[in-house]
Amino acid sequence: MSSRRVLKAAQAIREVVSMAIIADLKDPRIKDVTVTLVEVAPDMRQAKVHVSVMGDDTKQGLCIRGLQSSAGYLQQKVGNRIDTRYTPRLQFVLDKGIQHALLVTRILEEVLPAEREQQEQAALVSADASAESDAVDSSESLSGDVTVEETHESDPESPDGSVEGPV
Repeated sequence: MSSRRVLKAAQAIREVVSMAIIADLKDPRIKDVTVTLVEVAPDMRQAKVHVSVMGDDTKQGLCIRGLQSSAGYLQQKVGNRIDTRYTPRLQFVLDKGIQHALLVTRILEEVLPAEREQQEQAALVSADASAESDAVDSSESLSGDVTVEETHESDPESPDGSVEGPV
């Protein structure tokens, strides 16, 4: 369990690094970067900055190298923000959590396409039912006497689509 001080330092480092990446860094290799997590060592001398980079493997590698080359500048920004004896040394790590989540989602969609279609159809049916009930509610508010016809799926239907049976 990390101490509160270490957690606050990690949050401050995440804020400073992400804002500096967006606003200050001019390196063309550093694009489409999101700082996802910062892990700070208990002695606060090391900090692992987990970043997510959108793009292929070559773009991710270039971005990580660009971040490593600008680590000194980012450490200076962090040192100005947090008041500690030692400024944490920043190490950038590629976070593949988002890529893994997208991969799992794609695999699940391939494995369970029928279930997803059933859920979509159920959502459409419930949306239609709520629209019909809203129409009935609005007609009740307009007139005092309302006659409501209810149809059930168990009611027999004639070939022309009209409902037969007691109403």
